[in-house]
Amino acid sequence: MLHERGAEKTTLAGIAAAAGVPLGNVYYYFKTKDAIIAAVIETYGHTYELMSSRLDQQPTPQARLKALIQAWVSNGEQLTARGCPVGSLSSELDKRDGDLRTQAAGVLAQLVGWAQRQFEDMGRPDARELAVALVAAYEGIALLANTLGDSSLVSTEGRRLERWIDDFAQDGDAGRIA
Repeated sequence: MLHERGAEKTTLAGIAAAAGVPLGNVYYYFKTKDAIIAAVIETYGHTYELMSSRLDQQPTPQARLKALIQAWVSNGEQLTARGCPVGSLSSELDKRDGDLRTQAAGVLAQLVGWAQRQFEDMGRPDARELAVALVAAYEGIALLANTLGDSSLVSTEGRRLERWIDDFAQDGDAGRIA
């Protein structure tokens, strides 16, 4: 519901109704909507940890980064329908002060950090910049695909990013976003 409606429009009563449980049951586990949002952010963080563990099984940093891109592309329909779950929630929480904003930012920072390590393993001195550019390209295409209602944008951007990663494998000095 948070991903579909956003944090501000989601209510505890709505969550209870969608789950088919009495509202009191929701209150028993989550005293506030912010407690539910914190649990969702924690789940997003765990999801990224699991995904990075699977990606780390790939033999090279290039293969790991390309597998990440393919995971993004495989969610193209969801991105088009609702945007990136973490990016959308982070953007919404950015308008607030407090811990939730920081926690959501931490999930995206976790992804940037993982990508940075891949670029470092490729010998890139500008690994942080490249990792930020990669995640920014994903978040940007998620926003555009959602706004324009065009899932083909996700696959097109995925192919472009894969070529970009391949440039690094072929030429250690390929630093442009092609």
